[in-house]
Amino acid sequence: MINVLSTNITSPLGLTTEQNYRAVLSGASALRRYGPKAGEDRGPWGTTEPFAASLFSEAQRAEFVIDGHTFFEALAIRSVREALSHTKLDISSPRVVLILSTTKGNIGQPVRYYPSEAATEIAKTLGVTTTPIVVCNACVSGLSAQLLADRLLSQGIYDYAIVVGAEVQGLFIVSGFQALKAVSEDPCRPFDMERNGLNPGEAAATIVFAKTADGQGWWLADGAAQGDAYHIVSPSPGAEGLTAAIEAVMKGRDKGQLGAVCVHGTATLYNDQMESKAIQKAGLTDVPLSALKGNYGHTMGAAGVLETILSMRAADAGTVLPTKGFTELGVRGKVSISDAPQLTDKTAFLKIMSGFGGCNVAALYQKQAVPPTPFRGSTRPWTKVRTVKLCSKDGQTLTDIYRQEIGNYPKFHKMDILSRLAFVVAERLLKASSQEAETGEGQGSEVDVILFNHSSSVVADRQYLATICEDAESFIPLSRERFFPSPAAFVYTLPNIAASEVAIRHHLHGETSFYILPERDEALMQQILEATLAKTNMRTAISGWVDAESETNYECELSIYKTTS
Repeated sequence: MINVLSTNITSPLGLTTEQNYRAVLSGASALRRYGPKAGEDRGPWGTTEPFAASLFSEAQRAEFVIDGHTFFEALAIRSVREALSHTKLDISSPRVVLILSTTKGNIGQPVRYYPSEAATEIAKTLGVTTTPIVVCNACVSGLSAQLLADRLLSQGIYDYAIVVGAEVQGLFIVSGFQALKAVSEDPCRPFDMERNGLNPGEAAATIVFAKTADGQGWWLADGAAQGDAYHIVSPSPGAEGLTAAIEAVMKGRDKGQLGAVCVHGTATLYNDQMESKAIQKAGLTDVPLSALKGNYGHTMGAAGVLETILSMRAADAGTVLPTKGFTELGVRGKVSISDAPQLTDKTAFLKIMSGFGGCNVAALYQKQAVPPTPFRGSTRPWTKVRTVKLCSKDGQTLTDIYRQEIGNYPKFHKMDILSRLAFVVAERLLKASSQEAETGEGQGSEVDVILFNHSSSVVADRQYLATICEDAESFIPLSRERFFPSPAAFVYTLPNIAASEVAIRHHLHGETSFYILPERDEALMQQILEATLAKTNMRTAISGWVDAESETNYECELSIYKTTS
């Protein structure tokens, strides 16, 4: 349980939390339709199809320029600085950590290609002296980053955490979602009968957390993550993962204290349907819902932070924010949702999100005049049961290993190098002795899969870029005749899919998370793992380093960890 010291939202609708709140309350939306202009066959960045999106204007972008930094980095820096201006925090202290939430970071820029490099530059410019951590967990990244902050602060590893979520749009992301047929040409309509896709969005949002606080304030009271182990793109039809995450957070708590549930609400057919089922199964049918994608589009790595901040500000005003674009309910689960603001006298809300790879996160926020007793950490004993290592220098190709040792999972050949690497090493790890004895492996087993690396999904990024650009360095779009975005390649540009492939293969229904670091740091990795095990009910975890710079340059070291309490 950690306290919120300060917040900021920097978006096309405003440069402060208050400006953004007022804009949403008034029904404003930054969504606009983009596409080829009359007489042209290409739209923004070289896109070939029309789309609706929430993008910064050229005038707004000019305001954020910081010499030596990309727009993505400058946007994140601007948001953090504004949030910090309302605190007296010494960010140079070794007790302060920067956690960056993003899905693609500087993608589309030839400099600081890896998110870890961007995070390092952001931290350096801000004056943060500790190692920054990038959370790259698909659409749930922003909420996962807040759970990580809670875990690290609750364990006493740090006293303060700066969580900043940021995303900028370009040909890479937009064309990828278009290839998946997930983008709407018109402003999205969450939970509506006529919803037909998401809209990409740009924003940065920051929450500064503290381990303790004095006086009245907002607290991240609890959080949980649960995987579907179902599919890397489609959510589980039964909503088992999200339902389990919600129930874990609300266990022993009065649901009547919730003023709202801030949903993911991407306005895609299956996500909204799945969310509605989870809400009904968790017994939250009568709690008002708020979906904000109709105002901002899907801001991806920023979404979980931005939407949490707006929900806090709305609760301060006794308001449940409206769902812009909603007209008629188009989901089967029984939910309460409106396109108009609603009043509430309750000071607690639930934030939920789901993402590619079958990851689901729920977090409970509450406001109290007297600070509750912070979680003081856990002394749950744990042990490393077994370790398996593999690197490109070993001489065998991953395909050879698959054919010789596995051979019964054809989907392997569709995976990117990062997923194949994690898959093969996890297979060896779990087969080294009885899976049942060591992991309880089987249908419904709850095992966390926590992975780390430095280079994100760089190989998959290059493979996808080859379907849309002349080369991976220039980002010059291919001619219209050769422009053919690959949906399969695009999905694997999310590094957390590597963890999900392991979970799907072995039916592991715990948390799947992916963290990117500037370099391999065993001490920091161990701290993150121990903090995760301390705050969850999982008794087993698969964790370690999985990094691939190319098809012929890779390394992986995974271990099984068990707690005995």
